[in-house]
Amino acid sequence: MKRSPTGEAAAVPAQLASAAGVKKALMGWFTTRGWKPFAFQREVWAAVQRGESGLLHATTGAGKTYAVWLAALQAFAPARPSRTAATAPPLTVLWLTPMRALAADTVRALQAPLDALKAAQPDTVSWTVGARSGDTASSERSAQARRLPSVLVTTPESLSVLLSRADAKEVLGTVRMVVVDEWHELLGNKRGVQVQLALARLKTWHAATGEKALSIWGMSATLGNLEEAMHTLLGHPGGTLVQGQVPKKLVIDSLLPASSERFPWGGHLGLTMLPQVIEEIAHSSTTLVFTNTRSQSEIWYQALLAAKPEWAGLIALHHGSLDRGVREWVELGLKNGELRAVVCTSSLDLGVDFLPVERVLQIGSPKGVARLLQRAGRSGHAPGRPSRLTLVPTHSIEMVEGAAARAAITAGHIEARSSPEQPLDVLVQHLVTVALGGGFAPDALYAEVCGTAAYARLSRETWDWCLSFVRQGGPSLAAYPDYRRAVPDEQGIWRVPDARLARRHRMNIGTIVSDASMTVQYLGGARIGSVEESFAARLKPGDCFLFGGRLLELVRIREMTAWVRRATGKRHAVPRWNGGRMPLSTTLADAVVQQLALAGEGRYDTPELQRVRPLLEIQQQWSALPTPETLLAEVLKTREGWHLFLYPFAGRHVHLGLASLIAWRVAQQAPRTFSIAVNDYGFELLCAQEVDWPTLLPQLLQVGHDAEARDAMAQGEVEEGRRAALLHEVLQSLNASELAQRRFREIARVSGLIFQGYPGENRSNKQLQASSSLFWEVFRKYDPANKLLLQAEQELLAQELEIGRLRSSLARMNRQRLVVKELPRPTPFAFPLMVERFREQLSNESVADRIARIVQQLEQAAGQPAGGTAPSQDADRVRATLAFGQERAAGVSKSSSGKRPSRRKPSRPLPPL
Repeated sequence: MKRSPTGEAAAVPAQLASAAGVKKALMGWFTTRGWKPFAFQREVWAAVQRGESGLLHATTGAGKTYAVWLAALQAFAPARPSRTAATAPPLTVLWLTPMRALAADTVRALQAPLDALKAAQPDTVSWTVGARSGDTASSERSAQARRLPSVLVTTPESLSVLLSRADAKEVLGTVRMVVVDEWHELLGNKRGVQVQLALARLKTWHAATGEKALSIWGMSATLGNLEEAMHTLLGHPGGTLVQGQVPKKLVIDSLLPASSERFPWGGHLGLTMLPQVIEEIAHSSTTLVFTNTRSQSEIWYQALLAAKPEWAGLIALHHGSLDRGVREWVELGLKNGELRAVVCTSSLDLGVDFLPVERVLQIGSPKGVARLLQRAGRSGHAPGRPSRLTLVPTHSIEMVEGAAARAAITAGHIEARSSPEQPLDVLVQHLVTVALGGGFAPDALYAEVCGTAAYARLSRETWDWCLSFVRQGGPSLAAYPDYRRAVPDEQGIWRVPDARLARRHRMNIGTIVSDASMTVQYLGGARIGSVEESFAARLKPGDCFLFGGRLLELVRIREMTAWVRRATGKRHAVPRWNGGRMPLSTTLADAVVQQLALAGEGRYDTPELQRVRPLLEIQQQWSALPTPETLLAEVLKTREGWHLFLYPFAGRHVHLGLASLIAWRVAQQAPRTFSIAVNDYGFELLCAQEVDWPTLLPQLLQVGHDAEARDAMAQGEVEEGRRAALLHEVLQSLNASELAQRRFREIARVSGLIFQGYPGENRSNKQLQASSSLFWEVFRKYDPANKLLLQAEQELLAQELEIGRLRSSLARMNRQRLVVKELPRPTPFAFPLMVERFREQLSNESVADRIARIVQQLEQAAGQPAGGTAPSQDADRVRATLAFGQERAAGVSKSSSGKRPSRRKPSRPLPPL
């Protein structure tokens, strides 16, 4: 070994001895708690010691946190020869969490073994742990501005703020390890891209220190594409993939209704399952009741409290719009085992350990296998303890989803998640952040950015456009100094030239975009939470609404605050939040079709299929059941017109695109107006003019249908021609300009075109929409080549319409055998789609009457079910359940021109079917 003049080589044995002492102390801490390290934990410890990076994938509650954290302590905690243990080391480990609510819980989890290590090795270890997020107190922020802790738990947004500090390189250049918790939650969105860019910056700074490569580790429990996920995290192929194979019992079952409706509709079970839910809660110590939307959580919490008033104080409500103080009180009650049940949304999906939770109930379909596994892991959150999730259906066909989800888990089928490709709004924001954080040389930063998975194929031309955009806002904004956000200095280093612009940028860093919210606060009292401005704007003083489990009366709205007081006994609305409609995942949809195929063979092997058997048998008698090899289409002539019901089982987003595409293709032959209704299983097209669906469908389902595709294919570019043609047709079939403009609002905010205000300065949704609309029109008129316009169109296709999934669905449908059934009456699969359309056209009163009448006719046609009587449906019972189907993409009327026509008048009653 070559000795340096400082004698550092002689100190190496002492450091190795120190490392051995750290390991011994940590193993002792494990032993005192009655634990024994799992094989996957030892594997991670060894990999980090070797300087490797990778991804740890293990079930929720298996011990992933201690696998990575103890690896960091063993590798980096022993004091270096160049300093004394009395001096706390600089920032060494960055721990990224997707939710700021998890930061405090993570700090507590990291602190316990660190305290034990300090007690055992006081002369060796002097690390400190802290958190930084939007919830961090100003006093702590001030302290961190002077010196960051050795270990910092933070969010992607707060990390980007740190990157914008003038001394960012000095402060963050000491980081030796980065841990990304719940990587699956970030991977598929722009926040994950933000993480990729930040990691690239940290790797560049770390390389300059001459030490071995920066250690990067991700953790996840619910990923189906592990190699791709690891590649995206590390920025290159390879890495160490550790899969934690820990024996853990997982129970997935269903809470089945006493009988199955043979002609259901979305949400038709309503609160009829409430008595059974109460019974399950009563027989468990602590239960989490998950709903898919905040609105549903409000309804279920109020229903539980009304049915069991003695549970007041023992059950609670938790969702992201409630005040932070309320949420923290609920979380503490869960940790301490003081609450019998908590009705919640995805706000409790991640990370926080609630050991007392014994049971999870899922109201309605989880829509995906990964989400189901994540929520199931909230119970029995410790090695060796069983996890149990019980599905509570809100729709008869959701019982099939329960059996399908269990089969998919058994087969190991979990949804894949992929990174967005080249979101330029995130890159533009990052350029300004880096310009603030010490500046950048364009060529060096271009190479750094291209080292990420999201921008691996970023062209020079696009890079130059981004530089021009941050320099002057493009040609249309060049005259405005507010858009000169980064310019080169005399040495060619790009920096932010204006302190005011620097403050504005730091205040608006991040990619989380939501509608403007309005604070809800008692008159002269506490803050309750926030609702979206679009909901509050529809309320008038005296109106009542349900929020935070309370019935509130609006007194007045002033300065983006809704002032309220308690109300009793009045009709109320339930706030609606955007973003609550989740489509059925491809993985779960495929598993559902497999279950239907088993039923078609007469194999009703699960409790769910046995309960829904009457419905499936009527579907099979009157039409057919879909299978992986067949595509079922049903055609029906009624007084309303000619109906087509098609069942691709591709999720509501894809079905909306498919329905619009087919309607547009038909309208090219002759002008026609269609009404469209979609759900996760299929879609309905209704036309007042006759359409020969059996003849037209085989042609209408081609991937590339128009002349553009045929021209491209004539030149031999078959696949590219079909793809281009499909993009063109989908955009033509929808009001794409309006939809793309809506996407542009978010892009304008992320890219910094729109300033959302300083803290405490709430800007209304109308102001933000007006600003984005102005940029949209200016760019289209004076800067049509602006790449943010193209990004809006691409995001519309990729995220809202899922164009990739639509394309693969069309390809699969072409491979399937088309089965067309002409019907005398609606089938159990068709009827829910008709109800979706009724809801768009009629009031709840009229819809209830119509549903009850049609169900009565259908039940008479179906005859008595074997072994019992058909459940009765009256208008009052139907009306009581209608609210439970409102969280859906409603039926939309569309004309061949793509414009939305005026709402139709209610149709006359149908004759007997």
